Formats: sequence, C-alpha cells, structure tokens
Amino acid sequence: MSHASVLLALLISAGCTDQTATSAGSVKSNSDEVINHTYPYQEGDDIPALAYIEHNETYNPESVIPPQCYTKTEGVNNPCYACHQSYDASEKRPNQMGDGTLQGNYEFSDVGLTNSWKNLFIDRTALIAGIDDATIKKYVEQDNYSASFGAVSGGTEPQGTRSQDHNANVAQPKNTWLPDYMQIKNLSAAEGAFDEAGMAKDGSKWVAYNYKPFPSTFWPTNGSTGDAMIRLPANFQQSNGSYDRTIYMLNLSLVEMALKDIESLTVAPVNEKRLRIDINKDGELNEHETELVRTSHYLGDASNNKLAHMLYPEGTEFLHTVRYVGVDDEGNIYNAPRMKEVRYMKKHMFRTRESLASAYYAEAKDKHFEKLPQTRYLGEQGIDNGFGWTINGFIEDETGALRPQHDQELAFCNGCHKSVGATFDQTFSFARKVPGKEGWGYIDLHSMEDVPNINEEQGEFLTYMQRVGGGDEFRQNGEMLAKWFNDNGMVNKEALRNAKSVYDIITPSPERAFALNKAYLTIVKEQSYLFGRDATLTKATNVLSNIDAQQPPLKPEHRFKWDMRLNWDKAATEAVAKTNEQ
Repeated sequence: MSHASVLLALLISAGCTDQTATSAGSVKSNSDEVINHTYPYQEGDDIPALAYIEHNETYNPESVIPPQCYTKTEGVNNPCYACHQSYDASEKRPNQMGDGTLQGNYEFSDVGLTNSWKNLFIDRTALIAGIDDATIKKYVEQDNYSASFGAVSGGTEPQGTRSQDHNANVAQPKNTWLPDYMQIKNLSAAEGAFDEAGMAKDGSKWVAYNYKPFPSTFWPTNGSTGDAMIRLPANFQQSNGSYDRTIYMLNLSLVEMALKDIESLTVAPVNEKRLRIDINKDGELNEHETELVRTSHYLGDASNNKLAHMLYPEGTEFLHTVRYVGVDDEGNIYNAPRMKEVRYMKKHMFRTRESLASAYYAEAKDKHFEKLPQTRYLGEQGIDNGFGWTINGFIEDETGALRPQHDQELAFCNGCHKSVGATFDQTFSFARKVPGKEGWGYIDLHSMEDVPNINEEQGEFLTYMQRVGGGDEFRQNGEMLAKWFNDNGMVNKEALRNAKSVYDIITPSPERAFALNKAYLTIVKEQSYLFGRDATLTKATNVLSNIDAQQPPLKPEHRFKWDMRLNWDKAATEAVAKTNEQ
C-alpha cells in the first residue's frame, strides 16, 4: 500500500474527505432538502483494506474460499486433497460435507470466480529491502502476547507495550484486551509455559499437545510457526467436586480416543486403587497402570457424559497461536515470542451426528441456490460457525500490538472451520496429535518423523510433495524445490526418507525465515489482512486471478482419498512401501 493510500485512509477515518472526493450522489432529507454527499473513491481506486471495515463495506463476500483454492492445478498438481474429501457412509462420520469433488474443480459462485486475495500478486522484495535482519530479529523476539493482557477491569496498559498512539497511563476499553479465556501466562516463551506433560504452569488448565503440522500452510518454511492447546470443562477435570489431575488427563485421553476412533492409549502411570477404576479393564486394580482402554463414558464428575464418535464434548476449548519464524543465534528455527495471531475455538453446543447432518444439508442447499455464505457475528465473542463452535481471534495492529479481529477478518476462519470435508469436528490438529502419553507436551518438530497417514505407505510430507509438485500449495517455495526435488522436477524420495525429523523437512534457512518475517511485517503495516495473510515474497505465478471455463480440472488419476489421521507405527509402513517398490 502506498503512503498516499495510508494517508487517504486516515483522512477518511477522521472525516476529512471533502477536498478529496471523486464521486458524488444526493439524497433527500425529511424536509425534502437535497443533500449532496461526496465519496472518497471511484471505481478502480486502490482502496485500503481498513477502509472497507471503517465504512462497513464487505470486501469479499466469499472470504470462506481460502487463497489456496485458486491454485493452478494444470490438471496434475493436487494440493486440494488435504481439505476436500468424501468418505464412505459406513464410517458414520459426523462430518458429512462430502466435498471430494472439489479436488481440482473450481465450483465457485459467480462472486468467487474472481480471486479477491490480491496480496498474492504483490512482489514484496522491494518493500522489504530496507528492513535489515537485525531489525526483524529484534522485532519477532518481542512479546506482544503478554502485553495484550491488560488489567482485570480494563485498567492501564502494561509497561512498554502497544502503540505510541496509546497513552500508557490512560485506561483502554475492555474489548481491546485479550480475554481471560485466551490467556496463558508466559505463553510467549513457548514450551516454558508448560510442564513436561503439557499442563500450563499458571493453573489455567490449558494443556499443550504435540502434533504433526498440517501440510503445508502451517510449515515454518511457508511463513509461520505455531502451537495448539486444549482445555476441557471443569467437570472433566474433577472428581467429587475437587480438581484431580489424573482424572483430567484420563479424560483428555478419552477425548483423543473418541475423536480418532481408537480403542486404547498409553497414559502416565495411574494408581487404579486410588481412583477405584480399572482403566485397562484387566479385572485388577494396579498402582502403576500405563494403558487406558476406551470406556463408554468419561470419568470423574463427567461420568454422565458419553463418548461421542469423532466428536468433542460440549465446552471443549482450543487455543492456537500463529507466530513468526524465530531464528536463534546458531541459526536454529523455533517458535518466536511474537505472535501474528491468537486463535480460539469453543464448542458452545453439542450437536449429534443427525443434527450436524441438517447443518450440512443447509450448507448444500444454500450453495445449490447460489446463496452467498452467511456468517453469524457475536460481537466481542467472535463468530458462530453454525456447527456448534464459537470462533474468535486477535491479530497484530499496525504497531505490532494484538487487537481483536474485525468481523470481516474473522469470517475468513469459516473457510477452514465450518464446512470442509477432511476435518474432525471442524478441527485439524488434535486428530494429528502424537498418540497417548508421548503426545502430551508442547509441540516439538524434532521428536517426530515423517510418518504416513493411515491407509498410506509413504511418509505424509513426501506423498504431499509428490501430489502437489512442490513444497507449498502454490509451488513457489524455491528453497523446498531445491532441497527436496531433483532437476527433473521429481521428488527426491531417498533424501526425504533419510531426513532425521520433521524439523529437517519443513523448516527454512535463516535467510528465508528473515525474508518471510519481513514480508509479513509489510502486511501488518498495511493492515491488509482482508487481501490475504500469506507471506509470499514474490508475485504468485501458479495462482489464478480469475476462474474461467478454460481451466482444466484435475485428471481422475490425480485425485486422492485421504485421511488426516496418522499411522505412527512408521517401521511397519516403511517396510511395506519398500517391498512394493521392489
């Protein structure tokens, strides 16, 4: 965005537009007096993103179509399969979206045929040229999360935080602060905020879990690091009205079983005699039991709640931070203290499979009659996705302080957390958690290998790169292409199989990390999130700006059945894969 555009936006917000008007209209008042109104923009102007918000003008009615959906597939490159799936009815999945036909088909509304994510088409190399590595490194090492807590009653700001436009001695409105339910003390320190089992040290009962990042938007090499935490309602944490950590962790494991549809998991040692519960169903009460077998109901004070197939219990909460890519003094990649976004979901209402079926039917009906997507806004609480979940989020303002996302910015969240065929109860990461006891703790890319998805043989990320033809949806991550692809454009399978961990596969070089951080910072300064949040360095060339009938659909042999759950028994699947290659 040009400095002129920024100035124009400021003038608009201040009402100083009389001298800059370029179009006009007139209306009659109650006294029949003709009142002329002037408007600051004309067709073709480069209107700033915030101007749409300030004037309550919808920029993109189809913001639920993510930027990745405009990727040129050329009939053979398929990043679509990771989100769009149709499953057999015999599985009785609550997710009945059945959108597998969207793989490589641009089945958009007339409005959606135009790609509104215009940040994809900006070359940011000149914009970041004046930002040196030391400056961006210092910026991403700052803690803007703790600074967003404020005082309990909307009090004064913490010292040394937020914009210079704010007076640190003046009370700010409550709604500018991060709500209590989105707060974990010391979360900017990443794993430092949790104990070895993932429990938040501040007593908030948030629990971090280790999961394999979803391909490929959430790979650090494509712009961001992140984490995820889960919290269950109080009765799932208690026994006889008192907090019981063992009961809480067992119930969390039962949630994992329900969602992944599995029968047993490893757990931290449990004294069955104290609980008077035979957790492994062997007919005995042991003092050091490490296996939990699935039960029909949750435990402790949640014993009246049944496990529901592939669904979370009502009141389940998720917290997810999207962060800059940290680079330490040795060049290692880590989750930076500075956060781009803080995202929150709460299951405010439990819906049965039958109830969800009606919601999916309503979605399909609206699409059939070419109705544009509707978002229910809840004010400071965020948005309702229509499937029982409340979604809320904070994002950086132009100074780097976290602010509430505007309605139009939040509507973007429904693109992934509403009606996508591959999700589990409208979520992604928990179905990808490292199973059992080993999966409780802060995300650690060094601790996991490129295990395959269930019903697959090769490593998931290897398979993804083969199907996509690159290391990101847009096939423009040159570093990934150089690192994991041969000169003939084929994936170097041997190199990927020999990678020590997921960390070695999906983290960028320090140089790329700095560049990605700088590119995103320019979006922050512009506040142009309505135009896209992807930190692309150069203009995207494998993305369509407009969809027309000439775009070839994916060929049948390049469409895939896929399940985001993972087969963590890597040794067995590798043996099968190598045998099939011989």
